[in-house]
Amino acid sequence: MKKFGFIFIIFFFAFSSKAQQANCTFLPPQFTIHFGAGNIRDVNSDELYSYRRVSYSCPSDGYYSFASYTSECFNDDWHTLYEDHTAGDVNGNMLLVNAGRAGAVFLKMPVPGLKSNTIYELGLWLMNLCKPTKKCGSLLLPELNIRLETSEGNVVANIVTGVLPRLEDPKWTQHRATFTTPPATSTLMMVMSDKNPSGCGNDFALDDITFRECVKQITQVAPKQIPATKQSNALKQPVTSKPPPKKVITPPKKEQAAVVIKPKTDTIAKTNSVVKQDQKIFTATPLVLKTRENALIRRIETEASEIKIELYDNGEIDGDTISIYHNNELIRSHMRLSHKPITVSIGVNPDQPHHEIVMVAENLGSIPPNTSVMIITTPTNRYEVLISSSEQKNAKVVFDLKK
Repeated sequence: MKKFGFIFIIFFFAFSSKAQQANCTFLPPQFTIHFGAGNIRDVNSDELYSYRRVSYSCPSDGYYSFASYTSECFNDDWHTLYEDHTAGDVNGNMLLVNAGRAGAVFLKMPVPGLKSNTIYELGLWLMNLCKPTKKCGSLLLPELNIRLETSEGNVVANIVTGVLPRLEDPKWTQHRATFTTPPATSTLMMVMSDKNPSGCGNDFALDDITFRECVKQITQVAPKQIPATKQSNALKQPVTSKPPPKKVITPPKKEQAAVVIKPKTDTIAKTNSVVKQDQKIFTATPLVLKTRENALIRRIETEASEIKIELYDNGEIDGDTISIYHNNELIRSHMRLSHKPITVSIGVNPDQPHHEIVMVAENLGSIPPNTSVMIITTPTNRYEVLISSSEQKNAKVVFDLKK
C-alpha cells in the first residue's frame, strides 16, 4: 500500500548558498511544498468557490488536480509530461490547473513554522501546459498573482508572474520574491489566483514552493597596512640614543588602614521567584483578538492527555467560515464549516497546562450568526459545546490541567 503524504517538509542543515542580494546569504530551503506522491489530501485549507478538485491528470476548465504526469490531454493540445519538477521523487505530484473564472483563487493554504521578523525568499516553479500549435480564436495566457498574507489580511509578499508563454518544448521557470515576516508572526496564508479567465492557452502546472531564510553577511574590516616604502624608510632612519631618565625619589607615604569593601547583598536574587512550569505562555495577541470580545464559552479541567477537538456547522450548511487560534497563534485559517469536521489536537500536560482555543468568525454565512458545534474528546469524557461568534465577538474555550 502506498504511503500518502500531504506536504513534505524537508529541513536542511548543510552548506548555505550565495544569494543575489548584497550582503545576504540564503540558506537551503527551510521547507519545500511539492505536493507529495499518490492520492494526497487537498492542500487547500477550505473549499474554493470557483475551482473544484478532480483525481485525473487532465482537469477541465475550473478544475485542478494533483498528478505525476500528463498524457495527450485535450487531443494532445497539452504537453505530455512524464514527471513533475521535483528531482528524485517517484510518482511525485505537481498541481495542474485549468483556469476558471478570472481572478478566482485556485490555491489557499497556511504556511506555518516561519521565524518572525526574518527575511525569506519565496520561490516556485511554473509551466504553461499548452502547446503553441493549438489554434485559438482568442488567445489567453496564465498570469498569476501569488500573495503571502497575515491573519488580518495584510500582504507581506506579492509575486505577479506576467503572462506564462506557450513554448515548443515544456519548460519550468522559477519565480521569486524576498519578504520579511512581521514581528510575532510564525504563520502566513499563501493565496494564488489567475488574473485571466478560462480559455485557449490558459492552463498551467505548479511545483516546488520553497522558503529560504536570508542571513545577513558581516563584513570584517582588515587592519590598515603600512606601505612597504614607508616601512623601509623607517628602518633606514638612524637610531639616536637617549640618556637614561633620572630617578625621582619620593618620600615614603604614611601607611593607611586597609579599606575593606564588603560585597553588596544581592537583593534581586532573593526577591525574584522561580518561574513555575504552570505559567501561561502566549505569543503576541493578534489584532482580531484585541478588537473583538473573547467570550468564554466553556472551561474544562482534565488530566494530562491528548485532547481531540472537532468543529461542525450547526444546522444548515450556509457557508460559515472560521479561523482558529491556539494561545494567540493562528492554527487554522478561513476554514469552511460543514458536515465534515475541522479537527485540532492539543496536549495538556505539566509542561503545557493551560490552553485557550478561540474561534473567530470570518463571515456569517447566509444565516447569521456564525454557529458551530464543538465535539471535545478526552480519554475519559466527551463534551458537546455550542459555539456562536460574530464580527464583534469571538468564542473561547479554555482547557486546564487538573491539579
